[in-house]
Amino acid sequence: MNDRSKKAISASALELARKVLAIEADAITGLISRLDERFLDAVGLILACRGRVVVSGVGKSGHIARKIASTLASTGTPAFFVHAAEAGHGDLGMITRDDVMLALSN
Repeated sequence: MNDRSKKAISASALELARKVLAIEADAITGLISRLDERFLDAVGLILACRGRVVVSGVGKSGHIARKIASTLASTGTPAFFVHAAEAGHGDLGMITRDDVMLALSN
């Protein structure tokens, strides 16, 4: 591949990366107007939780739920992930009345 081709590929890759980041930034900015009292309620429940935060989801939501549980646990909030489809096969026994459940869905 010659230098001209490399420069063209680099320019198009940069353009694509900038477009992707702009789309993602717009999506995050769009969430601002959606924050309301329900968000505050959820935060309050997590802050007042005497047990653990149990995060659950299936599919892509499950991947995100697992990451949220991991981040919470690594930053000092006791948390763990429960796969929603497997919860009824014994995993519900890990959840106590002092826990808070965060269930994700698309």
